[in-house]
Amino acid sequence: MKIIIDAQDQIAGRIAAFAAKQTLLGNEVEIYNAEKAVITGNRKMVFAHWQRKNEMGVWSKGPFIPKVPDRFMRRIVRGMIPYKTARGFSAYKRVMCYKGMPPGLTAPTPITGAHISKTGSHKYVTIADICKFLGGKV
Repeated sequence: MKIIIDAQDQIAGRIAAFAAKQTLLGNEVEIYNAEKAVITGNRKMVFAHWQRKNEMGVWSKGPFIPKVPDRFMRRIVRGMIPYKTARGFSAYKRVMCYKGMPPGLTAPTPITGAHISKTGSHKYVTIADICKFLGGKV
């Protein structure tokens, strides 16, 4: 079964948890509008966190943090899948993220509790902003 998720104004971690669970169950997951997904928290703190992650290690061994929003979102999903096992690797192949929303797409699956209005906080950063901060061309 194919599950379609619209990530606009949705919390990235909650989308990733839902997507990881569905792929481990054998479903295909497609996430659209990945650049409009949000990460909650103070802007300075979120940027500092990702800058520290980006500067870790050495250039030849990683960690390699993607600077394109769709790959960035897929990397967040990968963190919730045991991708080093055979089951996890096959599940990771069933996750795809895209920038934008193609016209004429069927209705996306709603995720309960993932909308930014459910948090009650006005402090959040979009994935596009984080990728721009890290040096990506969005």
